[in-house]
Amino acid sequence: MSPVTRAHWQLHFCVLLWGFTAILGKLITLTALQLVWWRMLLVTLALLLVPKVWRELGTLPPRRIAAYAGIGVLVSLHWLTFYSAVKLANASVAATCIALAPVFLSIIEPLIVGRRFEPRELLLGVAVVPGVALVVGGVPADMRLGVAVGVLSAVFCAGFGALNKRMTEHAGALTVTCLELGAGMVFLTLVTLVWHAEGSFVLPNLRDALLLLALALACTLLPFALSMKVLRKLSAYTVQLATNLEPVYAIVLAILLLDEQRELDAWFYAGVAIILAAVFAHPLLSRRPAAKPPETVLGTAESKAIE
Repeated sequence: MSPVTRAHWQLHFCVLLWGFTAILGKLITLTALQLVWWRMLLVTLALLLVPKVWRELGTLPPRRIAAYAGIGVLVSLHWLTFYSAVKLANASVAATCIALAPVFLSIIEPLIVGRRFEPRELLLGVAVVPGVALVVGGVPADMRLGVAVGVLSAVFCAGFGALNKRMTEHAGALTVTCLELGAGMVFLTLVTLVWHAEGSFVLPNLRDALLLLALALACTLLPFALSMKVLRKLSAYTVQLATNLEPVYAIVLAILLLDEQRELDAWFYAGVAIILAAVFAHPLLSRRPAAKPPETVLGTAESKAIE
C-alpha cells in the first residue's frame, strides 16, 4: 500500500471516529454541560502531559493567550449547543445541522479574515435553504428546538473556525488546542458557578466515565494525532472533501446503532441530501491550485482541519 493510499484510509478512519462523537453524546447520560465540561477537562489534561505544549505555552505573549482563550469560549459554546441538540433531538439532527457550518463560514470568514466575498458562496447559502426547510418539516415537533440549537452550534463552529484560520499560524496546533479547550472548560466552570446550577459538577458513573474516555481519547486525541500525519501526505482540498463526510458517517452510525430512522421521515433525509450536495459542491466550484494543508486544530463539529 502506497503512503498516499494509506493516508486516505487513515483520513477516513479519522472522519469515522469524529462521526462517533454524536453517537456517544446520545449514549452518555450526563447533561450537555456536564458532558462538555468533562470532555474539555480530559483532553486538556492529556495535552498538558506533552512537553512541547508546556514549552510553547511559556513563549506565548499574554495578548495571544487571551485571543486563544476567547476562541476557546466559542469552542465551548459550539460543543455545548451541539450536544444540547443531540439531547433535545437526536444524533442525526445534530450532525445534519453541523453540516451547515461551511455555509455560515462562507459568510463569516470574509468579515474576519478580510478576504473578498465570493458570489458563489452566496449561492451556496441559498442552495441549502430548501434542505433546511425539509429537515425542519421532517422531524417531530418536539425535536424542532433541537434543530434550532443545532443551527446555532453551526454558527459558533463557523465563528471559531474563521478565527482559528487567522490565528493558528502563531502557535503549534497542540498548544492552541490545549489553550482553547482549557479556556473553554474554565468558562463553563464560571458560568455554572454564576448560575448556581445544581448538579452541574458530578462524577460520572462507570458507564459514562468509560464513554467519556472514549470520547476524549479515541474520538478526539487519536484522530487529532492521526490527522496530523495525514495532512503531510494529502492536499487541503482532499482533506476538506473527506471531512465533509462526517455528517454522513454520523447519520449512518445513528441508524445502525440507535435506530434513529424510526424517529425521522423521508423528508428529513431528502433535506439532508440537499444540504450535503450543496456542501460538497462548494469545494468543487471554488477549487484552487493545491496548497500546503494547514495544521489541524481541535474543535469543529468535533475535530476538522480549519482551512
